[in-house]
Amino acid sequence: MENRDQQEPGSGSGSGSVMCQLVSPEGDHLGAALYLPQNVGPPQLQEIVNHLLHNEDKLPYAFYIGDEELSVQLGAYMQQKNANVEVTLRIVYQPQAVFRIRPVNRCSATIAGHTEAVLAVSFSPDGRCLASGSGDTTVRFWDLNTQTPLFTCKGHKNWVLCIAWSPDGNHLVSGSKSGELILWDPKTGKQLGTPLTGHRKWITAVSWEPVHLQAPCRRLVSASKDGDARIWDITTRKCIIALTGHTNSVTCVKWGGDGLIYTGSEDCLIKVWETSQGKLVKTLQGHGHWVNSLALSTEYILRTGAYDHTGKTYSTADEMKEAALARYKKMRGNAPERLVSGSDDFTMFLWEPTISKQPKARMTGHQKLVNHVYFSPDGQWLASASFDKSVKLWNGITGKFVAAFRGHVADVYQISWSADSRLLLSGSKDSTLKVWDIRTHKLKQDLPGHADEVYAVDWSPDGEKVASGGKDRVLKLWMN
Repeated sequence: MENRDQQEPGSGSGSGSVMCQLVSPEGDHLGAALYLPQNVGPPQLQEIVNHLLHNEDKLPYAFYIGDEELSVQLGAYMQQKNANVEVTLRIVYQPQAVFRIRPVNRCSATIAGHTEAVLAVSFSPDGRCLASGSGDTTVRFWDLNTQTPLFTCKGHKNWVLCIAWSPDGNHLVSGSKSGELILWDPKTGKQLGTPLTGHRKWITAVSWEPVHLQAPCRRLVSASKDGDARIWDITTRKCIIALTGHTNSVTCVKWGGDGLIYTGSEDCLIKVWETSQGKLVKTLQGHGHWVNSLALSTEYILRTGAYDHTGKTYSTADEMKEAALARYKKMRGNAPERLVSGSDDFTMFLWEPTISKQPKARMTGHQKLVNHVYFSPDGQWLASASFDKSVKLWNGITGKFVAAFRGHVADVYQISWSADSRLLLSGSKDSTLKVWDIRTHKLKQDLPGHADEVYAVDWSPDGEKVASGGKDRVLKLWMN
């Protein structure tokens, strides 16, 4: 592609060219502005970007002008928009996943076993195993090859409210309504040691220390309705640090990739903690009501650690830690880790906590409380689920509103992304799951089948399967 940016301004416009400035998602210019012929479209722009970035392996990119994806040639775009050719066109290039995930479209198994509502479902970091937690006080592991129950884990005395896999895949932790945490061995289904006790009220959320910071995984943090968060060491089975300072129930917790812990609370505050002594680093203020959900831009990488879509396995913890660190650094780039908070005040805030106590953006538009927020695996998008029956899509870097997905006829409880960031899944009180297409902003697949409210959904990291559970006590697996 000929680079004509040396010409006098305006000299290219008569010959049917458009002055374009390529910009990274973070807003950095990629070289000088270029005069490009009007017959240049996304395929040619892809070649230019790969060339300018000196990518040895050609990567796929999508291109955006404003918040709209460019899907036609530049000349056609200028005509459609009646745009002034004298003005430089700002084109944002966004890297896309090299692999592509097909939307799930059928229920491949309905697995009974739980005797009360399924409250949590989660695939292991490599996507090969599935666990669920239920109001029947059990945790269950499921065999995805035979689509049958594998282990039923008994030990809790009350509802299992949350579960989380360690990012190295060696442990699953579950937290219950009576306030204790239990560790399980996914290979045997056996309880590991005695329960971790100390919380005075129920566990609302758990999060593991990322594997690129420590391998094998040893520490996790739990949040509770008692107003505290606690850091536990699973080898000594002790609470090593209590994070106290919230004046009300802690509703959500995330252990970030830089080693900081973020807690959200019904006291309307988000607190940021360091993890060697548990000191409070800063408090993020702005919400007018309870904070319900937190999400990190790096969350997918933190959850999957060293595992990616290629299915590579690791023989040592050090090898795993190294691979996880490389993945984390590549995903993060030079940008800081971003945090988003969703609240009962109908709004969300986008934060860059390591840089500022002030929010980067306030995101409004939901008509009822925001129940769940989640960044796409590549960090470019942000989705929010609300009791106003809608799912909304936002730019994950700027916080600007992109689209509203409407189709559910009741509260939306939980959302999950496909590993390639192209599809979004939502589960609702209306008993359906829906798959949304991020590029077209349209419903891609409607998945009815549950007999009652769908509380929990998860899309496996390998992209092959979706799991859902809810009030009808069954676990459903969906395939493409």
